[in-house]
Amino acid sequence: MAVETKFVVVRKGEEKMTFANKKEADAYDKMLDMAEAFTDWLLQHQPALDESQAETLGLLIAEQKDAVQHILRTSKLPEAAAVSEPEAVTHSQPEAVSDEGADEQVEEPAAKKVRAVKAA
Repeated sequence: MAVETKFVVVRKGEEKMTFANKKEADAYDKMLDMAEAFTDWLLQHQPALDESQAETLGLLIAEQKDAVQHILRTSKLPEAAAVSEPEAVTHSQPEAVSDEGADEQVEEPAAKKVRAVKAA
């Protein structure tokens, strides 16, 4: 009999996502916290905005936080490779989808990009 440990992110009594390790589950939970904060902020500053639109925008901003931070710092759009990195990470939530090849391709530029940003 095999024993498997799974980490489940639960929000308001609803299972959102299941992960194989705690680090990924915590990162996803943090992203959901950020999305909720952005949604609340959007609704406070744009009362005419529909709640579902605010939730969608809040989730998008949270998922693309690296690109948003880059725009806020530089007032320029990030490079095409930098924009696709968070998207690739966010859309690879189902763990069975060929993670090996995608992770190798995504992580190398991400590590180089982080070093460049920290040095700047």
